[in-house]
Amino acid sequence: MRTDAHINDFGNGCFAWLQPDGGWGLSNAGLVTDGNDALLIDTLFDTQHTRAMLDGFARTTDAKIRTLVNTHQNGDHWFGNALVEGAEIIATGRAAHDMKREGPERLAMMMKAAPQLGLTGEYLVHCFGRYDFEHASPKLPDTTFNGRMSRTVGSKRVDLIEVGPAHTGGDAIVHVPDDRAVFTGDILFINGHPIVWAGPIGNWIAACDMILSLKAEIIVPGHGPVTDAHGVERVRDYLVYIRDEAKKRHDAGMGALEAARSIALDDFASWGDAERIAVNVATLYREFGDTNAPADAGVLFGWMAQLWKDRK
Repeated sequence: MRTDAHINDFGNGCFAWLQPDGGWGLSNAGLVTDGNDALLIDTLFDTQHTRAMLDGFARTTDAKIRTLVNTHQNGDHWFGNALVEGAEIIATGRAAHDMKREGPERLAMMMKAAPQLGLTGEYLVHCFGRYDFEHASPKLPDTTFNGRMSRTVGSKRVDLIEVGPAHTGGDAIVHVPDDRAVFTGDILFINGHPIVWAGPIGNWIAACDMILSLKAEIIVPGHGPVTDAHGVERVRDYLVYIRDEAKKRHDAGMGALEAARSIALDDFASWGDAERIAVNVATLYREFGDTNAPADAGVLFGWMAQLWKDRK
């Protein structure tokens, strides 16, 4: 388990739990407090990581977590839910639906099979080898919403805003006007390449524009360090760039994997996990009407493994 995770205290009872370097599964969480009340934004990938986060917040504030918001259905944002005892768990309707088929059992099976999967298995261990999926603590949401929902934490209003499908089918962001803060879930990866599991990419670009419109001073991404408007703009620039480059190659008749290999990422060379371009191009090709572009996660992890090996 990583030992460099830490709390950022923004003042006014607003906190983030950050897990450097923001790579596979190293997601962030947020805590909004006022008086004795608290709202948690996301849990982590397994029991061990989630327990460390909850213990860290407990050393920082005595506020009781009464509400837990999951920003989307990827396990690194909800597999620790059961550890937050007594909290109302909220997610979008689409996220809650997809959580039912994206539990930790699936990842546990993949990791057990990894030694027989060659390069793909090696890549899976690289991505997920630090997590214990067999002893995760998942719990499905109690409450779902579509569009917008608001909750109060003490005297603070917290706005939940659905922005998916984008990264996944059911993405939401959490805006806390009194704290001038927004917790974006995986709409933002900072210093790491975003991964477009669902799309359409236009929704993701629009979500970036929405975040900018909130004029928040504190922007906590799903992965990576706390950022500002420039960080949001860089993610949007990346999405526009890969959309346009993929479209050129699609229209020229190039296959999706070949296109992913050929797109230059020089302007984003410092970002981690560049092999995710394989998933992004496959998703874009499906959006462009290519019925041969894969959607199966096993195939896509195989594609990413190939690009990962190429770049090693």
